[in-house]
Amino acid sequence: MAQINSLILEYGTLVYILLFAYCALKSGALPLFAGLVAQYGSLDVMIVAAVTLAGGYLGDELRFFVARRYGIGFMLRRERLQRMMARAQLLMQRYGAAYIFLYRYPKGMRTIGALPVGLGDMQWRHFTLLNLTSAALWCLLLVGGGYLFGRSIEQAVASGWGAASILLLIGFLALSWLGWRQVRQPEKPGSTL
Repeated sequence: MAQINSLILEYGTLVYILLFAYCALKSGALPLFAGLVAQYGSLDVMIVAAVTLAGGYLGDELRFFVARRYGIGFMLRRERLQRMMARAQLLMQRYGAAYIFLYRYPKGMRTIGALPVGLGDMQWRHFTLLNLTSAALWCLLLVGGGYLFGRSIEQAVASGWGAASILLLIGFLALSWLGWRQVRQPEKPGSTL
């Protein structure tokens, strides 16, 4: 932790700028780690939360705008993006407005998550309210989780919970994989979720 503290002291405000950019583009674990670092006092937890929320919210607003402004043609020129969009559109059709809360979490979905919403008929006012609520919940879970539970997790691992943590992680990854497989399967006629 001492090395991280020295890096934060050396780069100062740039750390918050990088956190903002990361949160605008991705939904990985960096906000969780930033919450943990804030718990140690190396970062201001309120600034971490504000930057995480702003990045998460504004990144999706930009993606919504790009899809609404430039349409599907912009995305059809990229094969990988086409495949990702097909999955995202299926999820948007299946889950409706709840999709805006769901796409923030699975790896790879956040990058394109707001694009199918922008291509659809949802009004911007409705999207921005759902997006803000979703980003706030995401920020609370990650930054708050890192801040509140970071030291507890670190102490549990140090006191011998390391093996249990690994087993819990394996279980979580297995459940995530099974859930992702379920989401990726095409919907069968007559089935409901």
